[in-house]
Amino acid sequence: MPQDHPTPAAAPSGLRASLLTALTALVFGFLGAAIWDYSGLGEARTRAFLLANPDLLPQMAQAYEEQEAAKRLAAMGDEVFAPFPGAVLGNPRGSRVLVEFTDYNCPYCEASLKDVNRLVAEDPDLKVVIREWPIFEGSEAASRMALAAALQGKYRAFHDAMFATGDVAAAARAAGLDMARAEADAASEAVSGEIARNLDYARALGFTGTPAWIAGRRPIGGAVGYERLKAALAGEKAG
Repeated sequence: MPQDHPTPAAAPSGLRASLLTALTALVFGFLGAAIWDYSGLGEARTRAFLLANPDLLPQMAQAYEEQEAAKRLAAMGDEVFAPFPGAVLGNPRGSRVLVEFTDYNCPYCEASLKDVNRLVAEDPDLKVVIREWPIFEGSEAASRMALAAALQGKYRAFHDAMFATGDVAAAARAAGLDMARAEADAASEAVSGEIARNLDYARALGFTGTPAWIAGRRPIGGAVGYERLKAALAGEKAG
């Protein structure tokens, strides 16, 4: 089942657990009352219904989390859609925007690269805004060099090479970076500020790991695959 890449303190979300508990109580309360009122079958039938449909509560929790994330996104305004200079895949002037929060040490991010490439190939109006979010040890150096590459107009070359090699120096060479400039830019306040902002954005949206997305102005967590991203970009209900 597609999932996001958890943060180092990986554990089931306390929020999700609380939501499931609350939703269980609500479902038993409301469905129990409804079934009793209209069928006279009582709580036993409600329990049987829930046991026969065990995916109901996680789906409700996920829907609630996505609804709350959408509210927080609306309150944030448009700044999360504005890329760090050059940190864009696809059409930099595209009117259809997909935002991806990514980490180079995330296998799910690497697996999602083919989905992003397919979306870009199919839609010449798609702009993919990459938000570097290094959440694991060893990732920050890669994210900093990626943003330095963006400032040289070579983000895509570094991005692909980094996922292919897993080595910052090799990826920088493959992208043809001016290394003196890149090293200075990677340590700059501009790059540090971008990484800090991306962390703030991710936390504000309730993301717990990478990859995470904003597609069709809908926050989505996890390696959800091509079809769901495409549907969200088209403004359809994500399944």
